[in-house]
Order: sequence, then structure tokens, then C-alpha cells
Amino acid sequence: MPQQWFQQFYARISMTPLSHWLDTLPAQLTHWQKHDVHGEFAKWQRLLAKLPSTTPSHINLTDSVTIGLEQDIEPYTQKQIKGLLQQFMPWRKGPYSIHGVEIDTEWRSDWKWQRLCNHISPLQGRTVLDVGCGSGYHMWRMLGDEADLVVGIDPTDLFLIQFQAIKHFHPHDDIHLLPVGIEQMPDLQAFDTVFSMGVLYHRKSPIDFLLKLKQQLKRGGELILETLVVNGDETTVLMAGERYAQMRNVWYLPSVKALTVWMSRCGFSNIRCVDISYTSTDEQRATEWMPNQSLQDFLDPDDPSLTIEGYPAPQRAVLIAERS
Repeated sequence: MPQQWFQQFYARISMTPLSHWLDTLPAQLTHWQKHDVHGEFAKWQRLLAKLPSTTPSHINLTDSVTIGLEQDIEPYTQKQIKGLLQQFMPWRKGPYSIHGVEIDTEWRSDWKWQRLCNHISPLQGRTVLDVGCGSGYHMWRMLGDEADLVVGIDPTDLFLIQFQAIKHFHPHDDIHLLPVGIEQMPDLQAFDTVFSMGVLYHRKSPIDFLLKLKQQLKRGGELILETLVVNGDETTVLMAGERYAQMRNVWYLPSVKALTVWMSRCGFSNIRCVDISYTSTDEQRATEWMPNQSLQDFLDPDDPSLTIEGYPAPQRAVLIAERS
């Protein structure tokens, strides 16, 4: 099944400026299938194959990710869809609505999209890359904004399965997710727009990461970078200890001014911050579809302006820049 997904992508990019990616990508994905897949992946594929075929009467990717209506299918079929999709928990980024099955994800990713969508260059006709795309919620919104091609990369196998579960109900040829990391990407210099949301603080070397993002963009292409930040001046950077908000893999949290310096040094221009907001427990919380601990459990119960480790509570900024 994965090989079929990837072959469709190879065909899609074969006559585009991304075609030279085919020099390295097939071998990487073949290696992934042989050596790196999650132990549950075969089971997930079997469950994916059980999803019923439907004919959605309504698709909305402009204001939400809604595919199909409840009345399109029988109640038993809806129950079957919900039961199968719940086998792919935890669902972290969303929400999605599939024939009346409401996937209430941990994150209200639609709120993040609403904060940034009016500030970016129109996506119509553009080739777009989403780095660290998760299950692909924002990719569907990019497609809804009429991007010509949307490519997501994320090495987490469960996210690939979740993405393919949604795509099963809307098998569009212009949206694809690949289980690779940014470090495996060649210098494509072929995307009009690159998104990186919620990734920078997970990187041990944020400068190398910013350079890698730049190398995916055409000259004049646009980067949309969303990340955790702290208050401060051009020299302010927080390096967390072993954990930040109970996350182990958090490294550097710069101020917006410090991040602007980093981006400028890496060759970005016209850098501007278009949004700063604290993450609320309404935006990130436990749900039926993600019943594990969430943000409320990671904040100081006596002072929610701090994490339980005593660091400033999560504050996120969106910066937009161009490749010089």
C-alpha cells in the first residue's frame, strides 16, 4: 500500500521542478519500508484497508476539513468509520469531520491557521512544503486555498496512516505526505512556500534547520515559521533543562527579536512577526480522540503562567520571511 502512495507522488512530480527529487527519494522510501516502519504499521494498514468507500456529497477545505455529510451514508457505515479511525489514536492535530464523524483532536489547529492565513501570500497555484506536518491538517487547508501541489514531510508513521485515512475519503492527486525528515531532503530550491510549524524548538541545531528550510525554497519564496518563543531582546534565548512542559525534546526558545537575527543571518529577508499568542487549555487539551495528558497537566497548578518545571508557559509566534 505505501508503495502505491509513493508511486502516485513520483508520477505527480515527474514533470515538475521537483523532478530531481526522484534521484534520491525512492531509495530513501524503500529503505524506510524495509527497516524503519513502526511495529504496528502492518496492523494499521490492515485497518486502513477496511475503511468503506463512500461518495461525499459535500467537501469543505476552505473553512474546515469537512469531507462528506452524515446523510451520505448509513448509520452502520458511520459507526464503522468512527471505530476504525479510533484505532489510529491519538489524534493530535485537527479537527476533521468525516461523514459526521467529528474527530476532536488534541489541538485546535484551525485556530492556528486562522491566526496566520490572512498574512501569507496567496497559495493559489503555488507548490507548497509543510515540514513536520503531523497528520496533515494544515495541508488540507492549503489545498483548500488552491495550492497547486501540497507536500508534507513527517517521519512519524502514525501520522502517515492518519493522513491516508483522511485521504481515503478524498483521494486528491495534489496532496501527499512522505515519511521523511528535513535532514533527508536534498537542496530542492523548488517550493514557492515552505511552512514549518511547531518544529524549530525540537531541533538541536536551529541554525542548520533554518538553512535547510531555506534550501527548499525558490529565490523569493516565502517561509512561514511558527515556534515557541520567550520574551526578551536580541540576545534572549532559553535553553530548557531535561524537560519543558514535560516534553523531553525541547532545545532552544528564542525571543522574537533573537529569532529575527537568526533568520537574517541565514539569508532570509523581509522578516516580520505577524502573531504572538499564549497557548490556552482550550486550544490544546485532552479529548475523546486524544485521552492522554495535555497542556493543563503541564502547567503549574498554582501559577498557569509557568510550566510545571518553572519556565514561562508556552507562547508561540508566527514569523514570515522571504528567501533572499
